[in-house]
Amino acid sequence: MGATAGAVWGRSEQQDFRSRVRGTLLGAAVGDALGAPVDGMTLDEIRAAHGADGLVDLGLGFGQRGAVTHLTQLALFTVDGLIRAQVRRDTGAWHPPTDLHRAYLRWAATQRDWGPDERRKEDGWLAREEWLYARREPTRALLMGFGDDRMGTLESPKNPGEPGPEATTRSAPFGLLVGWEPQLVVQLAVECAAQTHGHPTGFLAAGAYAVIVHALARGESLDGAVQRALALLSARPGHQIVSDGLQHALGAVRQGRPAPGRVEELVGDGTADGVLAAAVYCALVGEDVRHGLCLAVNQGGPSGATGALAGGLLGALHGETALPPAWLAELEGRPTMLELADDFAMEMTQGPALHGPAGASPGWLARYPRG
Repeated sequence: MGATAGAVWGRSEQQDFRSRVRGTLLGAAVGDALGAPVDGMTLDEIRAAHGADGLVDLGLGFGQRGAVTHLTQLALFTVDGLIRAQVRRDTGAWHPPTDLHRAYLRWAATQRDWGPDERRKEDGWLAREEWLYARREPTRALLMGFGDDRMGTLESPKNPGEPGPEATTRSAPFGLLVGWEPQLVVQLAVECAAQTHGHPTGFLAAGAYAVIVHALARGESLDGAVQRALALLSARPGHQIVSDGLQHALGAVRQGRPAPGRVEELVGDGTADGVLAAAVYCALVGEDVRHGLCLAVNQGGPSGATGALAGGLLGALHGETALPPAWLAELEGRPTMLELADDFAMEMTQGPALHGPAGASPGWLARYPRG
């Protein structure tokens, strides 16, 4: 698997890209934090707890406002793995799925260990962030998928019957590889999703989401991005369920005013295809980021996952400055996310100045070891 040569980055292009990277990571995290406290509640239960308009502000989750779940944790380790893959390429080793698997195993260690082990220098800086060691209700598919060192592949996937949305929610960062061709973005996201979600619905939804984010990060419209995803999916066996979901999302836009019932209809039984479709719909019809996210989480399905996917789309589309400031102010882990987003943007736009076969910045290799 390879990448195409990236464009020459001017200052304004770098600033725009950094804003979209920040927007994608923070937007997904805000959506996760907004939806997590009502995850699995019915719409009637949400309204009984929060009023007739439903949830319109961050609520208490895990004992605090703005707390994120395992969905955000894993998305951050996706970013870490992608940076490490670029750094390790200097050695002649180039197999990003392996680097991503190693990153996900570092996340799995945070779910078992009491805290960071300073002796493991190969962990890099992200795995030493203590707040990431909170166990935030990871699903069985994730714990099983990363429960041993064997990496699931498309030929031999982990959890082959699992169509849930968790692999999709960690896949937005693949879309931020804007120097890659879209079909390669799909392939990498699909291969990495199969490490925990081996059902075609589970891994193809991840590929579709990644390539939608990819188009948005390149400045395309959301409608155009979805059409691109549909075209790329059409050649892949088992795509019909995911493709139908995206088509339904596009059709729902023309069916009158946005309503929770329409979101619930798209979400269906909460598998990856439905959650992705609902997130796309909410991002398309939302009057602004706040409205789109509230629409995404006020429904009786997996509110956290739907909010995370919608937030990633809206952040990639509009950049970080479109996100609600009051929600960002209370978002758990925001300093870590900003640091990681800026590192990713710097790696993708100025990587040769940080490391190469002839030499490398010692500080960068300490943050993102090649081992």
